Amino acid sequence: MKLPTFDEEVRLQAQGFRLVAGVDEVGRGALAGPVMAAAVILPLGADFPWLKLVRDSKQLSPRQRERIFELVKDAGVFFALGSVPHATIDAVGIVKATRMAMAQAVEALPSRPDFLLIDALSLPEVGMPQKGIIRGDQLSFSIACASIVAKVSRDRQMTELDGVYPGYGLARHKGYGTRQHLQCLCQLGPCAIHRRSFAPVAGLNPA
Repeated sequence: MKLPTFDEEVRLQAQGFRLVAGVDEVGRGALAGPVMAAAVILPLGADFPWLKLVRDSKQLSPRQRERIFELVKDAGVFFALGSVPHATIDAVGIVKATRMAMAQAVEALPSRPDFLLIDALSLPEVGMPQKGIIRGDQLSFSIACASIVAKVSRDRQMTELDGVYPGYGLARHKGYGTRQHLQCLCQLGPCAIHRRSFAPVAGLNPA
């Protein structure tokens, strides 16, 4: 398993980019709820002991992600979130909505970054130097931290929404198309936060 490094960040800092932000999203493939993004700026020369725990969020357990998220907050690392709801996803499409969430996260950072490292995508609309990296959450510490922050934040929101829309198991599958979720959709029909433009939700009558 390839572990993230600071190679990209160090190279950029050597070129004079002092504030490098990693950007990643979560929820792109879900059937319900928002797409959420995070932007994270790790300090120049960061050597936090917890960095050795950081991986792409998909390679970590929920408990591991929660622990790292709290460590990121306790370390005073700059981070911000962006979120685009289901209705906007249906209106503009998931790719544009994902970029919108990422741009929101970047704009919400307490300090404007000099350079963006983005998982897979590009954000021409933010008007700053950037690089899209395929599987960036596996290669860059900044992007990997962003993936964890985004994942934990969205998971917490979906758990809260489970209490608002009971019966779908949102706290368990977080809106993704698991067998349990699809069975609930067939039995109950989609609720208010389901993405009506996504199959198989599009073919179902609302609850």
